Amino acid sequence: MSNLLKVMVVDDSALVRQSLVSILTEDEGFSVVTASNPIFAQKKIEKGGYPEVMVLDIEMPEMDGLTYLKKIMSSHPIPVVICSGVTQQGSDTALTALELSAIEIIEKPKLGTRAFLEESRTRIIDAVHAAAATGSGIHKVAARKQETARKEAAVRKEVAKPAPSQAHTGLKVQPKLTADAVLTLPKNMSHQLTEKIIVVGASTGGTEALKDFLMQIPVDTPPILIVQHMPKHFTKAFATRLDGCCPPKIAEAENGIELKRGMVFIAPGDSHLMLNRKGKSYFTEVREGPLVCRHRPSVDVLFRSAARYAGANAVGVIMTGMGDDGARGMLEMKETGSRTVAQNEESCVVYGMPKEAVKRGAVDHIVPLDQIAGKVMELCLKKN
Repeated sequence: MSNLLKVMVVDDSALVRQSLVSILTEDEGFSVVTASNPIFAQKKIEKGGYPEVMVLDIEMPEMDGLTYLKKIMSSHPIPVVICSGVTQQGSDTALTALELSAIEIIEKPKLGTRAFLEESRTRIIDAVHAAAATGSGIHKVAARKQETARKEAAVRKEVAKPAPSQAHTGLKVQPKLTADAVLTLPKNMSHQLTEKIIVVGASTGGTEALKDFLMQIPVDTPPILIVQHMPKHFTKAFATRLDGCCPPKIAEAENGIELKRGMVFIAPGDSHLMLNRKGKSYFTEVREGPLVCRHRPSVDVLFRSAARYAGANAVGVIMTGMGDDGARGMLEMKETGSRTVAQNEESCVVYGMPKEAVKRGAVDHIVPLDQIAGKVMELCLKKN
């Protein structure tokens, strides 16, 4: 047992604790202990030491999750995964937890259904693995939050917002699908348009990285489409928060929106976001489909659509995150003439997705987080 990853689940619902323990203990990499609230959790920690990852509920008796998260991060920072409901208040609170240095969000179990669908099980296990992968980097996460908050305060003073634009148990692991399951990549596509398009993918650590990136993006930016791995219902609240602190207009993507300068769209959780083209205009396409690279939305799907419909007019950016989602799609972009940018290892919370893209030879430029926006704008000014 000593070699297993130690996880603590803190939730006041016995059924939720039971469901999470059942899922996590099926994976041989986890040893799980539980507590019904932060008071009991702290007592267990004082006896047995801190876990390597904590899965933390928000609304609990005695002490709420946000208060406990603040205490943990100020005294002994560890990777924390937030387990939250999908109410509006729950979504907003979970995003506040991310700003307080939590690593990931998972959706609370839907009790009364057939245990967990395999997709939910996969997401939970991946979230805990991703949090564990941050390791000592949690201190870097906390430091970056402070720096981002400082920049956000400066941007709020300087930027005047433009008018809104148009704008379980016993289930088998599913095979890891590629973007072929959603969108094929035909050869010899013609890219006659000249308007630039920016596509961005991020996962673990990406919520703050995207905020840092978008606070440096000008109001009249070429259209930007973003995939951030995040559960359904949380992405809308995330887009709203970004819209309140960044120069361009930011919203959760909907299907069939004509893309114009100054627009930024976040992929809705549990749906794939793609670029499409009709005549001389680009449009958003939001589509259901299977998990691709274990995710929906998938960065690979977005990047493949950019390769297909924009080619040399596209700039692709891959940021912090665990796994390889986006690496294959970025290579397809580069092969069709797109310019590509990856966040460097030193500024990543988890250097997984960018690393895989670099290994495949898909990346033109590797730059620190605080230089990505400038590099992207520079590349958008270059002629094809």
